[in-house]
Amino acid sequence: MKLKITHSTQYEYDEPVKYALQQVRLTPASDPNQTVLNWKIDIEGGSKELAFCDQYGNETLLVQAKPGTSQVVINVSGEIETHSSDGIYGKRYGVAPLWHFVTPTPRTMAGPGIHKLSKIVDADGDTLSSLHTLSRAILEAVPYNMNPTSAGTTAEEALNAKGGVCQDHAQIFISAARHAGIPARYISGYLLMDDRVDQDASHAWAEAHVPDLGWVGFDVSNGISPDERYVRIAVGCDSLDAAPTSGMRLGQAAESMIVSLQIQQ
Repeated sequence: MKLKITHSTQYEYDEPVKYALQQVRLTPASDPNQTVLNWKIDIEGGSKELAFCDQYGNETLLVQAKPGTSQVVINVSGEIETHSSDGIYGKRYGVAPLWHFVTPTPRTMAGPGIHKLSKIVDADGDTLSSLHTLSRAILEAVPYNMNPTSAGTTAEEALNAKGGVCQDHAQIFISAARHAGIPARYISGYLLMDDRVDQDASHAWAEAHVPDLGWVGFDVSNGISPDERYVRIAVGCDSLDAAPTSGMRLGQAAESMIVSLQIQQ
């Protein structure tokens, strides 16, 4: 399946900023599940300072705002050809060892609710089946709802809120899997929707390491494993590691963000 993607992230400041720096993880890589046909990132109101691969292999771009600017726009566009793999990313590993993906982070630290969920997972039995059961249990306990959570909400907080978005679902899944001793990680990317071209945000899902299969994807929000409608962008231990954009600024200026995203065949 060939997908055309146009993604714009616009940062607005209520007064000119002296210094602002963004880490941009919006460059997909070709792998057996997807082929990057063309891809470009254009910056308005800032400059590309440095490009590097982070510890998870994500191509990362540092963007510095022009001094005194009140707006920075990151425009991304390109075409990706995807290939179905039944949700299996496989035995492909970077420099981070598997044990690294069992270690909890502040956003995926397990509390009492996660402890209870993790009992669904039988690491010594049918791991794949129990992980699918875990995915269904999370969506039942935390229905999709944009109101209760924010970008910094932890897995345990989202579970207690009984509502959340794809980021929350992925982090709850990751937290429960790790507590059961199964390596798990966070994936950010894109999803072609069946009923729309315009979207409000990019997508996120989780991967768990299953014996004999390697990494397997679980999109809790949609109750499926990733197929040819998905485009993989970045990977990390949680939503902070794989955030499409993250950064800092100096001064008192308040920041707002507007996202425009179109995905179509």
